[in-house]
Parts: sequence; structure tokens; C-alpha cells
Amino acid sequence: MKKGIEGKVVAITGASSGIGQATAELLARYGAKVVLAARRTEKLEDIVAAILQNGGEAAGLKADVTRKEDLNHLVTLALTTFGRLDVMINNAGVAQLYRMEELDVEGWEQMIDVNLKGTLYGIAAALPVFKKQGSGHIINIISTAGIAIVPQMAVYAGTKNAVRTISEALRQESEGRWRVTGISPGYVKTEFVSNIRNEALRKANQEKADQISIPALAIAEAVAYAISQPDNIDVGDIVVRPAAQG
Repeated sequence: MKKGIEGKVVAITGASSGIGQATAELLARYGAKVVLAARRTEKLEDIVAAILQNGGEAAGLKADVTRKEDLNHLVTLALTTFGRLDVMINNAGVAQLYRMEELDVEGWEQMIDVNLKGTLYGIAAALPVFKKQGSGHIINIISTAGIAIVPQMAVYAGTKNAVRTISEALRQESEGRWRVTGISPGYVKTEFVSNIRNEALRKANQEKADQISIPALAIAEAVAYAISQPDNIDVGDIVVRPAAQG
């Protein structure tokens, strides 16, 4: 159990693997009640079952963050199962890496739908509850790609920087009613790179990730740190990356 986390109800998107899974498992060990969403129901069910077997509290449902009604269902599940929602973690994300001139319009749309609109849908689902409660916490998983701009990552970095901008505006608008945290991971040991369609860039990024990436638990610990702070302390931005990452 961990002070500041125990008893809190936390919803997490993209929770079937990687950062989402590590965060769910860590927060459950710290005493949070986790409500998990992902598209891969078999993996999600296994994670929920393992948390319950270890004495934690968890629930899950199949959800696609590009469907705003799915995020509403996630918040409803939190309310019906645990009676409230304290934290919404918008973690689901996707990257498709190409030079702009290659016109991967399908990839652009996918990243906008998942990384940007998916985060907005999570915010939209949670804010009415936070306003009614008078408290809450939005945590958006962003990326170091939006800090250091490089070729092939223009649209991916663009979606992440949009989330960064939205997070800061949302923080200021809250005037203390809810907290907002942005966490930007660098290379992390997840399945993230394997979903890149561009074979050459997938291999290049995989090689680099294999060499320097840090465990997803490092990001989960950053999430836990932000949540565990007293209610009047808002951790705005955290960057967590390998020491060897440029």
C-alpha cells in the first residue's frame, strides 16, 4: 500500500501490455482500484485475473479509444464498480513513421485518431465526473518524440505535442479542481515499436530499443509518483528516458 494511492479508482487505456499493464499492476499493488481498457480482451482478462488473485481490485472492458462511447463506458464501469473515478490515464498510443513526402495519410489519420482524439475522448469522459466530485487527475502519456523533433516522426510528434499543449491548458483551466500530469517516456521495453509498418524504420528503432530501452515499470513509477502527491500539488511534466538516449 502507498499513501496517496491506496483506495483511489484509476482508469487506464491501452492496459493490455507495456506501460499500461505495468502501471495497472503497480498501482494495484499500491492499493488502487484499477479499471482497465484495451482492444485485446484475452490479455486484458489475464491481467485483471492476476491482480484479483494477488489481492488487488480490478475490472476491465474491451475498448477502442477512437470510439468516444467506449471511453464513456470505461468511466461508467469505474462508477458502477467502485463508486467514483479519481484518475484517468490516457495511455493508448500508436506510431507510424514515414517521411512526409511518402504521404502515409492513413498513418496520419490513425495517429490523430488514437493519440490525439483518443486522449480527448478520455478527457471528455472523465471531466464531468471530476467536476461533480470537485477533484480528479488526468494523466496523459506523451513522448520524448514531441520534445526532440526528428525526421520520419513529424505527425507522431505533432500529435504528442498537441496533447502536451492541451494538457497544460487543461491544467490552467482547472483552477485547482483537478490535476493534470503529462509524462513523456523515451525508449521503453514494450510492443510499441513492433506496430510500426515501415519495415526499415521498425528494424532501426527496434535495434536501438533493444540496446538502450528501460523497463515499463520506470514509467509506471513516475505515474505513481504524480498520483501520490498531496491534492494541492500538481506534477505538471515528467520526462523519463534512458540515460543513453540523445
